[in-house]
Amino acid sequence: QVQLVESGGGLVQAGGSLRLSCVAAGPTFGYTMAWFRQSPGQESEFVAGISRSGFNTDYTNSVEGRFTITRDNAKNTVLLEMNSLKLEDTAIYLCAVKRTISRGGVYKGGDDYDYWGQGTQVTVSS
Repeated sequence: QVQLVESGGGLVQAGGSLRLSCVAAGPTFGYTMAWFRQSPGQESEFVAGISRSGFNTDYTNSVEGRFTITRDNAKNTVLLEMNSLKLEDTAIYLCAVKRTISRGGVYKGGDDYDYWGQGTQVTVSS
């Protein structure tokens, strides 16, 4: 069992920035890590993912060039730097990890992931 705790959400004006953090209670070197988001009435959406090695990343098209995912295995942490925020980025952001032997794989399906955090709310205002 891996416990994940997200932080860093909040209220920000459109065009602003936030940095989300997800800390795992345990080593993360064996896991692919990702951020998903969920808006009211909608299914969760893959936002960004990073491979075990940290060398491969993937993003949903709508955040490409604005969001950056990084990881620090020494601190059991994955970060999501969000810039140029838009109203449509408003959602609950959830951290997820998948145990894998693949050092380069990044997975976009929610069903691929083994453990989830509780989420942190991001609200972008006009």
